[in-house]
Amino acid sequence: MEKIPLTARGFAKLDAELKKLKSVERPAIIAAIAEAREHGDLSENAEYHSAREKQSFIEGRIKELENIVGRSEVIDPSRLSGAIKFGATVVLVDEDTDEEKTYQIVGEQEASIEEGLLNLRSPLARALIGKEEGESVEVRTPGGVRSYEIRAVNFV
Repeated sequence: MEKIPLTARGFAKLDAELKKLKSVERPAIIAAIAEAREHGDLSENAEYHSAREKQSFIEGRIKELENIVGRSEVIDPSRLSGAIKFGATVVLVDEDTDEEKTYQIVGEQEASIEEGLLNLRSPLARALIGKEEGESVEVRTPGGVRSYEIRAVNFV
């Protein structure tokens, strides 16, 4: 089975979600289903059907998270150095607009562009891998080709 790379922060976040689903959400939905059953005819009981749908979603998410957590490989970026790779925090400057952006290259499961967490498999991350501070990269985006200068690379 293929390992799933995660930072310690990403692993902790997924593990916390899994624990919450198992210890809080699952018991709550079981209680809601039991309560809905007490209301009588299940074929016309909207509360029951809604609770069963929610239970299905929760159980699916638990299975998904158990798979991810079981296959995860936690990588500590502070032990890395050199060229850009998984875990690197990269400061980029758009060569057209001079806009500066900071991204950390992370696994697919923890990526969030709004939080500056760039998916390892994204076109920008793939273009950055192996490059070093001071180099320029060109990236094909849906809006066209963009050029970035790598201002800084940190492994924190």
